[in-house]
Amino acid sequence: MKKESIPVSGPVKISMADAPVSTRLGGAIRPLLTPKSVGASSGFLGTMTLQPGEFIAEHYHPYSEEFMFVARGEIVVRIDGEEIVARANEAVLVPKFGSHRYENRGTDLALIVFQMSPLAPSPEEGHVEVEKPPFPTATPPVVGQ
Repeated sequence: MKKESIPVSGPVKISMADAPVSTRLGGAIRPLLTPKSVGASSGFLGTMTLQPGEFIAEHYHPYSEEFMFVARGEIVVRIDGEEIVARANEAVLVPKFGSHRYENRGTDLALIVFQMSPLAPSPEEGHVEVEKPPFPTATPPVVGQ
């Protein structure tokens, strides 16, 4: 049974410091504006922080496009086997079903802002792992329900 979203009655502000952190896929993923946190109904926004040498394990989204913007540092984004270097102030679109992995091969912290849209029918259906997560027993990112 699908749970109802929190009704949005006005502007909502969330701090990265207050967002739950998931390290399951690697790095530090912080879902910020989500169906669970603010009642978002058409997608969600979050951040990924990657220390040098860290990565986000390869996965894909069967229902959503992923829009990502590098706010700080430099990362390598691999989408369906093709590597794209994305530097600060650059954005990359990961298409629906595009198998992707993020990696910080540099020497500085990387901060990525991402948005997923549209929402999957449920959080479990919205994410398919291709690569074994580095921390499989850690809590996955909390987005909905």
